Amino acid sequence: MTSPCVNDLQTRLVRVYGRVQGVGYRQACVEQATTLGVTGWVRNRMDGSVEAVAQGNAEQLGRLCDWLVDGAHAALVDRLEVKELAPPVARFDEFKLAATV
Repeated sequence: MTSPCVNDLQTRLVRVYGRVQGVGYRQACVEQATTLGVTGWVRNRMDGSVEAVAQGNAEQLGRLCDWLVDGAHAALVDRLEVKELAPPVARFDEFKLAATV
């Protein structure tokens, strides 16, 4: 029998557009995700956006997405794109910064 916790695990790919680089957005994202118990990574993209892969349950991911729009005080988010990633997806143990692409 599969654990209910495993079945509830969701993975989302998120792109954040606006003034989100050079304002501490990624580090604040790491801190917020860690507080919420979300795992994955966040990185800058060369086009000026920020990209993240986040894993957690629906409530955790919803709270993180809300924070991504309104939570980082120095950032000005114009738009958020969220895509659900279907299994199989690698499991993450923590939420960390990733290299810019």
